[in-house]
Amino acid sequence: MLRIAALTKKFGTVAAVDGIDLDIADGEMVGVIGRSGAGKSTLLRMVNRLADPTGGRILAGDIDVATLKGAALRRWRAQCAMVFQQFNLVKRLDVITNVLVGRLAYRSLVPSLLMRFTPAERALAIRCLERVDIADLALQRADTLSGGQQQRVAIARALSQQPRLILADEPIASLDPRSARMVMDTLARINRADGITVVVNLHDLDAARSYCRRIVGMRAGKIVFDGLPEALDPAAVRAIYGDDVSAEGMADAGFSRLVAAEAPKQLVQ
Repeated sequence: MLRIAALTKKFGTVAAVDGIDLDIADGEMVGVIGRSGAGKSTLLRMVNRLADPTGGRILAGDIDVATLKGAALRRWRAQCAMVFQQFNLVKRLDVITNVLVGRLAYRSLVPSLLMRFTPAERALAIRCLERVDIADLALQRADTLSGGQQQRVAIARALSQQPRLILADEPIASLDPRSARMVMDTLARINRADGITVVVNLHDLDAARSYCRRIVGMRAGKIVFDGLPEALDPAAVRAIYGDDVSAEGMADAGFSRLVAAEAPKQLVQ
């Protein structure tokens, strides 16, 4: 269980996240939606401690994540993997080495600096690439891959950490609809097969409805919706996005068509 209590992040006098309370059960796949600037990314960055809270608590079991430092913080970040919109790969390195970067949190300084990995770690990296269907690209440079392939490498890197929780911050925002579907299929498959909790920020309402059985809507740093996809009626969507919902809140048409035509039936609500 991840329990967030009165969590706040201020930049000067502006509260990007404004005293929110949120419980996420083990094994859930939760979609977080809202306008740009609603606080979605700041929320995930605080859970991973890439950003420090101004106030409040982040409890993972009996651990207060907000107070962790040093080795304890590194252990938490190993258990709480991040997937970013812009992939954050080392472009000049091959795919397998990018995946192995996920193991650095478990290693001492010198082997990390030298990028030395054991045969067991390399075998783990290959298994992670197999999970995302790109093991055949293991020796290819990251900068030769398509955007969708790069994002699946990033997911494999997250898997190599053997995490309890994956936080995905707008993982499909830079992708074409077909690549976006493949990335969301991969995250959903990992959630179901491994029981890893997945919290994913999404701009696309249709993607959130199709893949997440729980949706959290944020506006101006606060949670204004928390419920099932079926409860996202027009009034709830307006509460999240405002009256000009067509500018920010409608699903991407290309993604919507692909989900309807190609996504596994059990993923489409």
